[in-house]
Amino acid sequence: MSDYVLYLFAGLFLLVLGGDFLVKGASNLAIQLKISPLVVGLTIVAFGTSSPELLVSINAALSGSPDLTMGNVIGSNICNLALVLGVAAIIRPIRVNADSIKIDWPMTMGSSVLLYFLVREGLLKSYEGFLFIALLVGYTAFIILKSRKENHKNKNISSDELPKPDRRKHLFKDIVLIIIGCLGLFYGSDWFVEGGKALAIHFGISERVIGITVLALGTSLPELVTASIASFKNQTDLALGNLMGSNIFNILSILGITSIIKEIEVSDIILNTDMVWMLGITLLVLPMMIHKREVGRNEGFVLLLIYGYYTFKVLSSSSNVF
Repeated sequence: MSDYVLYLFAGLFLLVLGGDFLVKGASNLAIQLKISPLVVGLTIVAFGTSSPELLVSINAALSGSPDLTMGNVIGSNICNLALVLGVAAIIRPIRVNADSIKIDWPMTMGSSVLLYFLVREGLLKSYEGFLFIALLVGYTAFIILKSRKENHKNKNISSDELPKPDRRKHLFKDIVLIIIGCLGLFYGSDWFVEGGKALAIHFGISERVIGITVLALGTSLPELVTASIASFKNQTDLALGNLMGSNIFNILSILGITSIIKEIEVSDIILNTDMVWMLGITLLVLPMMIHKREVGRNEGFVLLLIYGYYTFKVLSSSSNVF
């Protein structure tokens, strides 16, 4: 049993260390590439923190567990916008960039609605996966080009800030920090989940409860750690961008790649219960973002209560959601 506890603490240590490196490297990279921290959060950080969900979803699909594949993504998205955003907002109220309201939230909601309508027949097909990947590539290119154009126009960052050799040196260092951070998040999450699953089995907890609690929360731990650290460092644009970007990546990238490899069956309970919760929570976040252009501590508490109620409903249900 001591080995299980060691896995838990080692995983948590790697998560905290990886999150710190990722936030530091991504923030510096934003300056070097003349793009905003929000965009870095929506792209590099979001992709890095979504890597556990990608691995779990592909393995689950290939092993014939489609509910685990879809449930992992939907559950992680709910966790991101309820638990993670709630915790981050309680640590420090999150300022909301205008682009988050006009571009990022519509993309998050749009991806969620598109997924819901595509899987109403009970299957996410391969060609729909290619559609998701195309949308992701177009969205990523759009926000990067938009950010660079705006920064160049506003001249927020001088091209003469650093000599070219120093700029290359700093760029390389930031990329290394991001890679180390992503590796820390990936292995930290994996060790934490494995330790938690082993402890749950040791104490005789059912596989269903393990999947609902340990797996869904475990694969969202990178987002939780990264958003919390970003809030502590007052990089709230990065925190919000990471969560919006992670939800977009979870749907368009993870489900896109997984469905291309193997078409994903979707159960009625995930379609009619969990996806509805995901859509509802995503919709609820919009007025929170618009009000005072800040997701404050009160909103954070509301989100945590919603996540607690959702988890209670899932655990008290006799159906196997995931």
